[in-house]
Amino acid sequence: MKIVRYSIDGSEHYGILGSDGNIQRLKCSPLEALHPSGHVDTLESVRVLSPFHRPRVFGLGYNYRAHSQEVGKSTPTLPVLFMKPSTTVIGPDAAIVYPPDGENIHFEGELTVIIGKEARHVSESDALRYVFGYTCGNDVSDRVLQRRESEYGCLLMGKGYDTFAPIGPVVETDIDPSNLHLITRVNGEVRQNGNTADLVYGVPALIAYLSKYMTLLPGDHIMTGTPAGVGPIKPGDTIEVEIEGIGVLRNRVIASVDAES
Repeated sequence: MKIVRYSIDGSEHYGILGSDGNIQRLKCSPLEALHPSGHVDTLESVRVLSPFHRPRVFGLGYNYRAHSQEVGKSTPTLPVLFMKPSTTVIGPDAAIVYPPDGENIHFEGELTVIIGKEARHVSESDALRYVFGYTCGNDVSDRVLQRRESEYGCLLMGKGYDTFAPIGPVVETDIDPSNLHLITRVNGEVRQNGNTADLVYGVPALIAYLSKYMTLLPGDHIMTGTPAGVGPIKPGDTIEVEIEGIGVLRNRVIASVDAES
């Protein structure tokens, strides 16, 4: 089942997206219940938004072995976690704003997990019961600032610029996250070609680890890490993250002066 959040006629709704492009509008948030309202919208008539408004976002570093190798890091012995501010989240076709002082901004295509119910001290064997669904994500990163922060053992601003977490376009609720093909394109050229089977820590392990230390809440996002092939982007580029069974997340990069004008 594909769930979409969208706007139409000045209001926002959730719906179930069918293969025919019709959206069965829901009465409430899908985290509460999947009750159709009886109203039908068409995909062509709406603007698709990020799956949830300003969620908590957990990020993973070095969670694909090949990516660790390409950046000269050893395989981590525990999940390398950071958080992205909720204001980083944007939806499909929204603009990634290139920082005015940006020098080396990278894309990172990622499978993103959305938590469906409160989770604390969850075992790996039970972890997937707490998942609402999966979507595409792009962990946009300022490498210069990231490296400067990392020298002091922290990581926030290099990952935390507004618009640095495109998420979407839909949430797929019925999919196995352990073997999904992921492709990232820049201006139509394939830059990343990976599979979630290569994750160092898979989705169950990540949920179990996080819930050991903190309560995961409905709507929380876990960006599971990026395959090898990350690279720079610039204003004017179009980034596409495609994950089999989910869809394509597409965003264009613009200069900050364009965003302010």
